[in-house]
Amino acid sequence: MSVLPLVFTSGWASGINAYAVVLLLGLFGATGLTDEVPQALQRTDVLIAAGVLFLCEAVADRIPYVDSVWDSVHTVIRPVAGAVVATLLAGESGSLPELAAGAVGGSTALASHLVKAGTRMAVNTSPEPFSNIAVSTAEDLSVAGVLTFAVFNPVAAAVVAGILLVLGICAVALMASRIRRFRRRRAQRREERRLAATIRSRE
Repeated sequence: MSVLPLVFTSGWASGINAYAVVLLLGLFGATGLTDEVPQALQRTDVLIAAGVLFLCEAVADRIPYVDSVWDSVHTVIRPVAGAVVATLLAGESGSLPELAAGAVGGSTALASHLVKAGTRMAVNTSPEPFSNIAVSTAEDLSVAGVLTFAVFNPVAAAVVAGILLVLGICAVALMASRIRRFRRRRAQRREERRLAATIRSRE
């Protein structure tokens, strides 16, 4: 069977939480749950690094505004991770050219990352922190659930991931006004900090 559905699903998941994808796939391979995970993802050092970074993301992802800064930093990291994981999966399977797999995984990861980043900007217009915790928890559970499902039924999981991606894009489009409001607030805060620094330098 072609590894394309798993490549697509792992790309979608990487755009949300790349470290969780590496950690889960590595554990699935190490425990013998699937034979499609390359040895590179099952290495102990890779699993430890992914676990530590996953914990860092779990904390940063639940703090208002910190999550958006974290997303900005990962605008490159998540798509690259999606492309690398997809390339490794294709190389292990041999049923899909590695370059094509990398393109699918990377582009899908970029799309889901942009959806996540846009959603967080909209959520951060709310003054309370509980929505960040709820959204982050839902994202983590979605990644874990869909990726686990992909191991047993990759085609159905890819369909689910595709539906979630489309719904996410539609949600971000509907929340465009809130995203613009977030950007205005962030620009205003930067300007206030710049003015404060200028005043201090003149004193």
